Amino acid sequence: MVAPYQTVWHGGIVASRRDWLDAGLEILCDLGAPGLTIDQLTGRLGLSKGSFYHHFQGIGEFKTALLAHFEAERTTRYIDLVAAEPDLPAAAKLRRTLEVILTDGNSPDVEVAVRAWALQDPQARAVQERVDRTRIDYVGALCREMTGSAAESEEIARMLYVVIVGSRQIVPPVDIPELRRMCELTLGLATTGSIR
Repeated sequence: MVAPYQTVWHGGIVASRRDWLDAGLEILCDLGAPGLTIDQLTGRLGLSKGSFYHHFQGIGEFKTALLAHFEAERTTRYIDLVAAEPDLPAAAKLRRTLEVILTDGNSPDVEVAVRAWALQDPQARAVQERVDRTRIDYVGALCREMTGSAAESEEIARMLYVVIVGSRQIVPPVDIPELRRMCELTLGLATTGSIR
């Protein structure tokens, strides 16, 4: 088996495991979970089924890897980026977390697409629940450092998370500058101005 994200040559075209997973996220955004087929993936990348099977045993394994890729890219990576600055106070870490999320080049449509998938598929639902819990717990821990209250910090974290997630669900979605202002307002109201 090829290591994650290792590059493999196929007829002069470079394809990596990550290429397949990124293409899967694009297809998920464009066509929804029913579009996650080997034919769609090979068509998107212009590669053969053999290239797909070089990285994955089948579409089931691919979907499992795609969910893990989503979790790693959209949750673990964000937390790790902020954790790389351990000397920041909690309020600065929270602001840094929000900035990382709001300025990330990844399509916010991925969040909507994975949530829609989670409504139809138990495996996707389990991953989405874990992702939501991890994100809320992380923000809650930062809020707890600021407020000293476990109950308040959970409410602040959930309120902030609902603002961010909900901003992508309404039509049209909230743009990034407005979302940034909404997050600042939410944080200010939730902490009685203590981090402004």
